Amino acid sequence: MAIFSDGTRSSAHHRYLAMREFLAAMDDTLPGKFEITKQGIVHDMMSPVKQHGLTVLHLRKRLEKVMPEELVAHTGEPDVEAEPEGIMRHPDVMVIAMADMEGDGPFDPRTLIAAVEVVSRSNPDNDWDGKMRDYPLLGIPVYAIFDPRTGTGAVLTDIHSTPDGPRYATRKDFLYGEDVTIAEWAIPTAGLPRYEDRRRPTSDG
Repeated sequence: MAIFSDGTRSSAHHRYLAMREFLAAMDDTLPGKFEITKQGIVHDMMSPVKQHGLTVLHLRKRLEKVMPEELVAHTGEPDVEAEPEGIMRHPDVMVIAMADMEGDGPFDPRTLIAAVEVVSRSNPDNDWDGKMRDYPLLGIPVYAIFDPRTGTGAVLTDIHSTPDGPRYATRKDFLYGEDVTIAEWAIPTAGLPRYEDRRRPTSDG
């Protein structure tokens, strides 16, 4: 559900700027990752999970092994921002040309070749629903999702127009252990870590 309802572009832009200033004022004072969508501020608590960070590391190294030298699988700052759309996101891995990383401020989302997310155990809907909606709106041509909860994932491509706005037209699901193609580059998924099952074992007797 949207937080704001008056619908004017000017007021929506002012609200976006206010949310961005609020997050800047809270920088490093609260745990987790903050992003801005048309629905408001998204807070992923991201309690330390080794499997998440290790998956990001594996994906970065595997992508950079097969990509040209002028491209990187970037995992740091800054954010990806489309101020006119009122969206600020921070993908776990951004495939981008080093030349497009120059300068100050956030990355232009239309310079990204692909965005890669490792599903958070604390807020999986943010990756599977929210970013699946926002990334085509931002013009990011390829969105790859890796889900350590289930050992599955998907690659979404081919942005097209729909009554609800831009959406990905093509989705290719995969299982861990299969090779997956992100943009032009195939990487293995074998050996990617899985989240530990939090369910308590049941007794048969």
